[in-house]
Amino acid sequence: MRIEAWPMHGPLNSKDIFAKFIKSMQDSGDEVHVDKETNGDVAVIWSVLWQGRMRNYKQIWQRYRQANKPVIVLEVGGIRRNKSFKIAINGVNRKADFANQDVDNTRWPLFNHVFKPWKQTGDNILILGQHDASEQWNGMPGMNIWFEQQINEIRKHTSKPIQVRPHPRNPISFNFKKYKNVSITNPVMDSNTIDDTNFKDTLEDAWAVINHSSNPAIEAVINGIPVFVSEDSLCHDVGNHSLANINDPKMPDRQEWANKLSYTEWFEDEIEKGLPWQRIKNRITTNYL
Repeated sequence: MRIEAWPMHGPLNSKDIFAKFIKSMQDSGDEVHVDKETNGDVAVIWSVLWQGRMRNYKQIWQRYRQANKPVIVLEVGGIRRNKSFKIAINGVNRKADFANQDVDNTRWPLFNHVFKPWKQTGDNILILGQHDASEQWNGMPGMNIWFEQQINEIRKHTSKPIQVRPHPRNPISFNFKKYKNVSITNPVMDSNTIDDTNFKDTLEDAWAVINHSSNPAIEAVINGIPVFVSEDSLCHDVGNHSLANINDPKMPDRQEWANKLSYTEWFEDEIEKGLPWQRIKNRITTNYL
């Protein structure tokens, strides 16, 4: 298999993981061309957020996808952020192929999470934004419009307080004061990782979380907060899909979902050993080439 790998456009925190993944491909006997256009069978990039250094990945993504060739996407994980990393074909959310069709219950304990019981109290409904420069948001309305759509739909069914929480690197601006009992809560960011550091605190008084398809919904589910998500979300199988039942959200069993989710992310030593590449390579060879 001829592979184009492009670590040069990745963020600083991608370098070690990218290097280990490249080595695992080389160790398996594949022809890997680093930071060089070679008309390969598959490309490897970091993230589908077309911003900053990663903006350069968009043309690689488009070149391969328009040719109906697969793109492997590496990304920071949502189960153990900065410790586990997503590795998938053609994306980072439920639209992607994580080669996790066959799973067992052995990986989930590695993430050291204990599910909190589903919460049946709480006052606030949290609406979580995403970065609209991401491929995850492709085809969606502007972020301000999406927030207002969610507020208007929620208000058809409940008067509970609503907190709008933008993505930490994608601020919004709209007149939320025209809505009753709606506030904006901006994330507190870690200056080193530029990550949201106080999201878990907001869950303490949350009734439900509204999110399109990004990682915070995973954290909410683990912490027992019902989520309302789109079909693109990795939480779709344990989420709610209509705001009409915001007052009585479903709270399904989460173990089968967790088993499958655990095969979407990999730890650094596993990447170095080539475990995710074995699965991804087999999937590509069987279904994409």
